[in-house]
Amino acid sequence: MDFLIADKINKSFNEHKALDDISLSIPQGSIFGMLGPNGAGKTTFIRIINRIIGADSGDIFIDGEKLNRRHIEIIGYLPEERGLYKRMKVGEQAVYLAMLKGLSERDAKVKLKQWFEKFELMSWWNKKVEELSKGMQQKIQFIVTILHNPRLLIFDEPFSGFDPINAKLLKEEILNLRNNGATIIFSTHNMESVEEICDRIALINKSKLVMEGKVSEIKNSYRTNIFEVEYRPFDKRIDSFIPDNFKVLSRKDTLLGKSARIKIPDENDTNKLLQIFMNNARIIKFSEIIPTMNEIFISKVNRENKINEK
Repeated sequence: MDFLIADKINKSFNEHKALDDISLSIPQGSIFGMLGPNGAGKTTFIRIINRIIGADSGDIFIDGEKLNRRHIEIIGYLPEERGLYKRMKVGEQAVYLAMLKGLSERDAKVKLKQWFEKFELMSWWNKKVEELSKGMQQKIQFIVTILHNPRLLIFDEPFSGFDPINAKLLKEEILNLRNNGATIIFSTHNMESVEEICDRIALINKSKLVMEGKVSEIKNSYRTNIFEVEYRPFDKRIDSFIPDNFKVLSRKDTLLGKSARIKIPDENDTNKLLQIFMNNARIIKFSEIIPTMNEIFISKVNRENKINEK
């Protein structure tokens, strides 16, 4: 079931087309990656969902109902540009922001202290925000964003400024939120994070939707039938036993033997390649080289830009 549906969304600012006929669907209880170069239109789309700005045309539906002001209560939004009051005390400000989301002061304090303990922030409760590091401030804003248990969460570059340990902590919490039923829109330039946590992605380039689908299916569609084999030949006198119809792209010596990258004529030839190596060498590693989301992202954007230039 789709929790959010965008139907032909258009938005322009003066002469600039920010969104051009964007239509997409976000399944309930999924993590949806919103990808694209700077200026592609991602933030504009997110702002329309949050009713910060309106679309020129087109509709957005949340849980089967056309987007309206009541939906703000079920949305949690963590923008890329963070904003905390530097001179306020951390706990005081967190309670204030939680109450803006509809929590009572008592409930806000109880829930906040649970999260502060989990994120090891309790010792900072009575300190001013300006005394906190950027990463600590982002932890607080993340907590306030999710505190009212929103059904739709929107994270814009949530890992910006985090060290690897805290980024891992945040990823785990985002996955927990998804597993507990939240639908999550995740905008980022970090393609590694996309592969780790996103179920589906949409790629927007120059205001247009150029790719959408499951991460696994997109990666599968970009397979190039290239395999890397690390091996130790039975007979070191034989330089190569790989038939000419298997294209050797590279070859090198390794600590354990030899390594080769090979492009097979057809995906059905995988077993043939494996059998050839089994007959002639001890196989140390045999793996398919599948493009990363970062490689796919760059390839698709460059291709679209070349098409637009013609």
